[in-house]
Amino acid sequence: MRSADWIVPDWPAPATVRALVTTRSGGVSTGPYAGLNLGDHVGDDPALVECNRRLLAAHLPAEPIWLQQVHGTAVADADAAAPAVPADAALARRPSTVCAVLTADCLPVLLCNIHGRVVAAAHAGWRGLAAGVLENTVTAMGGEPRELMAWLGPAIGPQAFEVGDEVRETFLAADGAAAQAFEPGVREGKWLADLYALARLRLRAAGVPAVHGGRWCTLSDAARFYSFRRDGVTGRFASLIWIEGTGEA
Repeated sequence: MRSADWIVPDWPAPATVRALVTTRSGGVSTGPYAGLNLGDHVGDDPALVECNRRLLAAHLPAEPIWLQQVHGTAVADADAAAPAVPADAALARRPSTVCAVLTADCLPVLLCNIHGRVVAAAHAGWRGLAAGVLENTVTAMGGEPRELMAWLGPAIGPQAFEVGDEVRETFLAADGAAAQAFEPGVREGKWLADLYALARLRLRAAGVPAVHGGRWCTLSDAARFYSFRRDGVTGRFASLIWIEGTGEA
């Protein structure tokens, strides 16, 4: 039975597009990974991670295409990708191929087109976001960007994500409008960065008119979300998207 704590995106996606975000609820990991840790690269017992992944897969049409995320901009074709392909986004056109990204403060972004024929999931930490992972994903999906919509999943919130001058300057060098996504921090040379606002700016500049979601803070909700900045040693939750096919569980 699916955990009632998991998140089903509230967005006007076509009926054939399905999406889901897990939380800490429903898993078997213990200690700092307690709950449904799906990350196999964070020091958790591999057997427990595998069990958690099996628990999740029972609610999906197929095993997700798990990426080797590297804070880059590569976009994998999940319909043909090998396991653990190095990429920070994946797209699919075939029914029942499940795109997935793992996060614990970074921003997960789910996308689809209005026809329900292509879906994608992107891992957008500040480095990938600044380097263009969302723009690359939009381009890889093909078609007209105006026919795409996006949903922003749980990430570290704008009152919790403190960064230095270099991060702000990186975004402003590409787009002066990014200044609106930064508020002065309490320490000199520090800023509070709004990943949600930065992603909306990037998506709209790329031609994506409809951007939904973006209302959580992983750092401030320890009961529900893993947070690397809060805990250091912690698990990862998944944001998943697929096109519904026949024979789905």
